[in-house]
Amino acid sequence: MFRNLVALAVAATLPAPLLAAEQGGVERIEVVGSRIALRTATDSAAPVDIISAEDLAATGQLETAKALQFAAPSYSFPFSSVTDGTDAVRPANLRGMSPDHTLVLVNGKRRHTSALVHLSGTVGKGSSNVDLNAIPMAAIKRIEILRDGAAAQYGSDAIAGVINVVLKDADQGGSISTHLGQTYEGDGEQLRLGLNHGMQLGNEGFLNLSLESHHKNPTNRAGNDPRQQYPELADGSPDPREETFDRNNHHVGDSDYQNYGLFLNGGTAISGDDQLYLFGGYSERESSSGAFYRRAKDSRNLTEIYPDGFLPQINPEIIDTSLLVGYEFELGEWSLDTSAGYGRNSFEYRVRNSLNASLGPTSPTEFDAGKLTTDELNLNLDVSRYYDFINDSELVVALGASWRNSGYEVEAGEPASYIRGDYQGKSGGSQGFGGFTPESAVDEERHNLGLYLELENQYSDQFYWAAAARYEDYSDFGSNTSWKLAGRWDLTDALALRATTNTGFRAPSVQQLYFTNISTFFDPDPVTGEFVPRESGTFNTLAPITQALGVNELKPEIAHSYSLGLVYSHDSGLTVTLDAYRIDVDDRIILSGSVDKESSPQIEALFAGTNAESARFFINGLDTRTQGLDLVATQEFDLNGWGELKANLAYAYNDTKIQSVNLPTILSGQEAQLFDRREEVRATDANLHHKGNIGFTHSLGDLTTHLRFSYFGTYTVGYSRSEVEYDAKWTTDLSASYALTDALTLTAGAQNLFDTYPEKRPDDNNFNGIFLYPLTNTPFGFNGGYYYLDLTYSY
Repeated sequence: MFRNLVALAVAATLPAPLLAAEQGGVERIEVVGSRIALRTATDSAAPVDIISAEDLAATGQLETAKALQFAAPSYSFPFSSVTDGTDAVRPANLRGMSPDHTLVLVNGKRRHTSALVHLSGTVGKGSSNVDLNAIPMAAIKRIEILRDGAAAQYGSDAIAGVINVVLKDADQGGSISTHLGQTYEGDGEQLRLGLNHGMQLGNEGFLNLSLESHHKNPTNRAGNDPRQQYPELADGSPDPREETFDRNNHHVGDSDYQNYGLFLNGGTAISGDDQLYLFGGYSERESSSGAFYRRAKDSRNLTEIYPDGFLPQINPEIIDTSLLVGYEFELGEWSLDTSAGYGRNSFEYRVRNSLNASLGPTSPTEFDAGKLTTDELNLNLDVSRYYDFINDSELVVALGASWRNSGYEVEAGEPASYIRGDYQGKSGGSQGFGGFTPESAVDEERHNLGLYLELENQYSDQFYWAAAARYEDYSDFGSNTSWKLAGRWDLTDALALRATTNTGFRAPSVQQLYFTNISTFFDPDPVTGEFVPRESGTFNTLAPITQALGVNELKPEIAHSYSLGLVYSHDSGLTVTLDAYRIDVDDRIILSGSVDKESSPQIEALFAGTNAESARFFINGLDTRTQGLDLVATQEFDLNGWGELKANLAYAYNDTKIQSVNLPTILSGQEAQLFDRREEVRATDANLHHKGNIGFTHSLGDLTTHLRFSYFGTYTVGYSRSEVEYDAKWTTDLSASYALTDALTLTAGAQNLFDTYPEKRPDDNNFNGIFLYPLTNTPFGFNGGYYYLDLTYSY
């Protein structure tokens, strides 16, 4: 009894699906990170989370990335607002690392990244992540998270780990689900319709289709604007419109959001064991978020167009497409898998309710501000076979080759979005987001070839080992070789020790290599606290100013990781895993702070020919060390006549320290501008050091209840005048599902049941009380409580 009580207190999120596999005793599953079929994921040499579609649905979240945050504590998806394009594609991270340190696979194949570069002050500034929300939850069978370096197995980016999204593959039946909800404040209404349908293709084939439509109304938690809005009258008295002006003029919260997604997954037998397979999808998203409000008296406003001022709206359109075709077949003793996949992501900037003040009263109010596009073509050949090995065991030998071509394009906006006219000396470009200029336009690509070898061996019932090596050659910076060793030793029937060590790398992304733009940023005046616009240029390594300043060409990040873990599995169903890790990354790529052109006469001369007042660059600027601990466990209880209870708890700790800062030598004396305290906080303490949850699932007849307590530890936000450590918070989610019939299930639930908010910003850095909460890095957002209804029909 005591053991069960302890298990209830320390039990974990991994889960129900694993328990089912373990209790059955015969089911064997393929998981990311191993080519040997395992009885459960806890049989692996590295920590692997398996999160089923039911686990994702139980969170009550509608976005794949947000649901994953509540299902896997090692994964974070912080909230941000008033951050330009990042409002539409938010960055996420694994184990507190950069968003681009996690490789994302779909059905075991590499997925392309978003075209967007995160430029604002979010966690992951300067990175481009995979947009998991482009994959509808209706299409997902399960998600596997390998919490271990795996560059030797999968190539670039897998420094923190690998996320593998496994698509539904049922060949018959399906489901139709609807969701309707809103926040306690009465805004943020959401409506989602999800459809999944499987069908047979011949006698041994299937095609599974998923369609999802998701609409979300905006939320707004901005404070009222107390500032003077209108110029004083000729006699010096206030304009009477001050009394009637709606002072809730900013938008701080979730964007207005519409997302449509279609995914397919299919396969068919050709002859014997030969299989032809394909999968892919299309998603289209439009969102709308606000910039800074321009008051009627603002010099950037034209009262002929906006007599009461205006709030520029950034309305990007994001289109994501992918398709992969593969063929698996046997050739003698060898199993072969060959595939070709193409993925493309475009991010088109549209600005509404804006103007180009330099064009005067004839300025348009809507602009096409340019477009970012990234695409990838991946060709893969994987071969493997078993060899007889010592101790009557078998050795798995796998080898293969991959070729990838990556492209990146920046298209200029329409001229009105970037030109500077001659009207009264006003600033040029569309306000809210200035368009990409022809000088910013690029169309570049690179390719790389990868070769790998893997060995795996279950030497005995007690000992398993694996080794991997990978060589990659890139067309733009050279080659890299990485390796990995892993082992597992079952000390007893219940207790096992596992360990890994590996080297890894991350090639500079094409976004970091080629993105360039001049845009408006707002920094608070050190005296008045007012946010002052500045034209800041982000320059790639091809730009003359970058080369003149001696900023070196980017080189790959190099990592060395270690992990050591214990796995405990008891016949009672209790499973506990505890894994410690360390990840050292050298030459970590960052987006530098801004160097002002007034810094020195020499630097000012280099700004000639640009419209920028400051410049920032992608540089190999940091060496970091991340250390952490993951605890995952689960326990089931048979309550006899009172049903069944599953108790889950998971806890993740990580801490990143900067080992050294490496800045361009020609910019000596500009260290404070290139990497200031705010950037240091963003790379370290802005991430949660502690995160976890405790969950309970109770089933009794047709009623299933989910209760989850989520813990978000302290985190720090660096402001211009200070840095603030925000307290830890708990949120509570509760839902109840009732099977009305064998096919129809109704769910009612509440997220953030007790309406928890983060602490407010300090008075000296809240923009006159308008920005009540941190705009970036808030781990669970600041929308408060949310209640909803789900109705699902399965057939």
